[in-house]
Amino acid sequence: QMHLAETGGTSVRTGDSLRLSCTNSGNSYMTYSLAWFRQAPGKEREAVGSIDSHGATTYADFVRGRFTISVDEPKDIMYLQMNNLKAEDTAMYYCAGIYAKSTSWSIEQWRSWHEPRWSQPSTYLDWGQGTQVTVSS
Repeated sequence: QMHLAETGGTSVRTGDSLRLSCTNSGNSYMTYSLAWFRQAPGKEREAVGSIDSHGATTYADFVRGRFTISVDEPKDIMYLQMNNLKAEDTAMYYCAGIYAKSTSWSIEQWRSWHEPRWSQPSTYLDWGQGTQVTVSS
């Protein structure tokens, strides 16, 4: 399994930028998808975006082009670059991962499985413990 841990969360002001990191210190896989979720107090956990092992990304509508997900595979780090932060971005941010146990699927087959499930927390087997982002003013 993956072992994921988030870093980079802090308190910022509206309009600021912040980059979160999610480091995998567990096993590495050829075919996988990673995702960022967030959860504000009193609200359900919601998907922010995802990226797969071939670099394809999916984002929630509320991102509005402000956020970018990327992966540094040699370091096993996924990033969430957040620009023009808003107060409603305040939340605990989690990273999550799911990997293909079989290497027989093409990336297209993997995506056909993952894409309709990308925003569902239950899709992901491995989770970090979260990092808090607070946006004020």
